[in-house]
Amino acid sequence: MTSNHRKSAVVLALALLGVLFVALVLVGNQLLRGARIDLTEDHLYTLSPGTRAILAGIDEPVRLTLFFSEHATRDLPQLRSYQQRVREMLEEMAQRARGKLQLEVVDPLPFSEDEDRAAGAGLSAAPIGSGGAKVFFGLVGTNSTDGQAVIPFFQPDKEAFLEYDIAKLVHDLTMPRKPVVAVLSRLPLAGGVDPRSRAAQPPWAVLQELRQLFDVRVLDAQHTQAIGADVQVLLLVQPRQLPDDALYAVDQFVMRGGRLAVFVDPDAETDVAPDAADGGIASLAPRSSDLPRLFKAWGVSYDPDAVVLDRARALSIAMSADAAPVRHPAVLGYTAEDLNRDDVITANLQSINVSSAGCFALAPDSTAQLVPLLQSTADAMRVPAARVRLQPDPGALLVGYRPDNVHYVIAGWLEGRFRSAFPERKGAGHLDAARAPGQILLVADTDLLSDRLWVQMTPFFGQTLLNAFANNGDFAVNAVDYLAGSSELISIRGRASARRPFTRVEALRRSADERFRAKQAELERELADTERRLAGLQQEKAGDNAQILSPAQKQELEAFLKRKLAIRRELRDVQRQLDAEIEALGARLKFLDIALMPILLTLVALAYAWRRARRRRAAGGEPW
Repeated sequence: MTSNHRKSAVVLALALLGVLFVALVLVGNQLLRGARIDLTEDHLYTLSPGTRAILAGIDEPVRLTLFFSEHATRDLPQLRSYQQRVREMLEEMAQRARGKLQLEVVDPLPFSEDEDRAAGAGLSAAPIGSGGAKVFFGLVGTNSTDGQAVIPFFQPDKEAFLEYDIAKLVHDLTMPRKPVVAVLSRLPLAGGVDPRSRAAQPPWAVLQELRQLFDVRVLDAQHTQAIGADVQVLLLVQPRQLPDDALYAVDQFVMRGGRLAVFVDPDAETDVAPDAADGGIASLAPRSSDLPRLFKAWGVSYDPDAVVLDRARALSIAMSADAAPVRHPAVLGYTAEDLNRDDVITANLQSINVSSAGCFALAPDSTAQLVPLLQSTADAMRVPAARVRLQPDPGALLVGYRPDNVHYVIAGWLEGRFRSAFPERKGAGHLDAARAPGQILLVADTDLLSDRLWVQMTPFFGQTLLNAFANNGDFAVNAVDYLAGSSELISIRGRASARRPFTRVEALRRSADERFRAKQAELERELADTERRLAGLQQEKAGDNAQILSPAQKQELEAFLKRKLAIRRELRDVQRQLDAEIEALGARLKFLDIALMPILLTLVALAYAWRRARRRRAAGGEPW
């Protein structure tokens, strides 16, 4: 074969390969639409077992209509890319549902009937399109009984919640009746008037989340004498000074096999007395809660006057608007490694924040079992709740810190066959013991339910969006879901958080912070000691010479000033060392991510090319 023929053959082969490649891409785009291989660590792009169970349980057809303004978003590539992601998720769900889930995609053009349909269904129109045009990007679901559920607007920054939002919409349309959940609380979960600001407060975000899935009934703590037979789950929050009749109602609810979740707290920061705004004695009133009679009957040990400090999980918070953030050992951010990965409630959660939390243990004579869901690290210690409440400086809580080397149980399952705490009552229907073994959820913190520890409320076109930065709400709703007997949504909701904290960097910061505080404590001790010595020397002088420094005093003062400067230099060295360690870690990570893998791939490619050329030469072939 001549050289010209060989070149022509190469050009023809390359042209044919190009045509074949384009054809395969076009055909694959149609035949393999929605198909993908999920190589992410948590399989974020694979339908979870809960979603598949919900789709398999659809009895009657559900119709989904995706409204997306195709023309108005031609200059919004990010939104168009996310629309493709949403559409692929919906198509995959429709395929899994085997005809029970029908999908329609509609482009609501301006002044069209489709636009009227979208607006009438409750979708939000955002003025972010070309020339300020309104953009619809939402989902409307309907069932055979004219039930309707909507997702007003898909936000790209909430992509991690996509599967859960869609699955919850389908789940709501297929549920004939929502489970009944009763809430008995001393805290204003349902909203009210803030006694400090006198301003109206909306319901807590966690209660809003519960109301989307359940029929929530808020009970009056002072007048509750029985829990209705149709109540499936009772949520008992901050049960401070409950009347005996209310306690007996809770007791018999458990004896009948009712599902109970208890949230107590040694220092409930949201439990504010009505007259606390006046700065009177009420502002110093105890804010702890306990169930001593019930806990004793159930074999639970709980101290309402002890708070768990954990410097390994201390969060940095600002004590005032103009103050720098400081680590607070009573305000804790627990991570996935502190959660029970074998329990369905916490298996997929990533972070839970608590504040001035207590802990549980089993009583010495208990026959029950305590299964931890959330535990402290071994670097934790218990202190009196009054010390935490009355100490304005969080750093002072770290002075003299001595860990107990115990993993304290902050939340857990109490399992066993429970006995009544009111054996003396023998009225009609009274039960001395539970009919069957049961589970009670115990949580030693009520502040984790408050908005400030897990969610940010953001106004969005006339609505309030919940932007969660921790899984506190997921934990509470997962628990109620499980207790109500509905577990399909649990695995989906936990996937919503994909936060990956830099644990190595945080460990470096904690180490440097501890060294920093040790130096500060040393300086303070030397300062106090020097002042005492100066005061002693001053007392030895009398009369007009009392204000004149003696040589000994001058020497003492100069020595202290030199030591003070030396310690400040050491503090700066500690900070510089911290920065250097973090920069070195960042440089190593950048090298691994940016340079190492391309270098390895290049070396592999070169080795393959060299080996192939060597084989050709050995076979007497002639390369092109």
